[in-house]
Amino acid sequence: MPTVREIEAALFELAPREGTMEWDNVGHLLGDPRQNVNRCMVALDITHAVAEEAIAAGCQLIVSHHPIMNCKWSQVQTVRDDTFQGSLLTRLLRANVSAICMHTNLDIAEGGVNDVLAQILGLQKLERFTSEGVCRCGWRAEPMALPEFVRFVSKTLGCNGVRYADAGKPVHRVAVGGGACGEFEDAAIAAGCDTFVTSDLSYHQFVDAKVKGINLVDAGHFPTEDPVCEKVIAFLAGRFPDLQIQKSASHKEAIQYYVEGE
Repeated sequence: MPTVREIEAALFELAPREGTMEWDNVGHLLGDPRQNVNRCMVALDITHAVAEEAIAAGCQLIVSHHPIMNCKWSQVQTVRDDTFQGSLLTRLLRANVSAICMHTNLDIAEGGVNDVLAQILGLQKLERFTSEGVCRCGWRAEPMALPEFVRFVSKTLGCNGVRYADAGKPVHRVAVGGGACGEFEDAAIAAGCDTFVTSDLSYHQFVDAKVKGINLVDAGHFPTEDPVCEKVIAFLAGRFPDLQIQKSASHKEAIQYYVEGE
């Protein structure tokens, strides 16, 4: 059976460390690199629920997209049982469960988060359009009316709800950015895109969409990134045939939408 160190090395072949953004924190972040792994769980995030699920399933390793310790929004200064993050870290350590996280390097990687998202949404002739190489753009085989495209996105990604702004254009050349990629809206416009699918867009971006001439589709952070988990599972299964791998069943979209009449 492989060790945590060997699995980390393989994952860096899928998503090279060199693609990691400067502020990010990726790789083997928790546990013993020498630990043997016969069962692994894959999830977008390592939540308390995912941790308990992995422990109950007898997993020695969790592979996630979002780092369990991230220097940008959750700096680790203490590891204490009476804090939210500290209790998660100590729970996993006491259960001998390691954590490997592939984040911005997996966003940027060929075949990573944004290639998977673009392919699921039926885009062809994919291109990178940002200097960082994060997002992708491509063409739909045939133009589609925006309301029809929004329904397609919602159904395909399993969204609880979709926020969108209509700039009055059919959907043909589409940019995608899994997770919070609203900062690349202007780059999508410069690349000639009529539509941008991403998440965590601001109110003012929706207000300005028609003037700027781009349809905006906010399909949610979880739905736009979670599809890459299946890619990670397939990759690990190919590299380590004897490794038992399962996707977290407890981790789902956290945002709920109230609809009048339901």
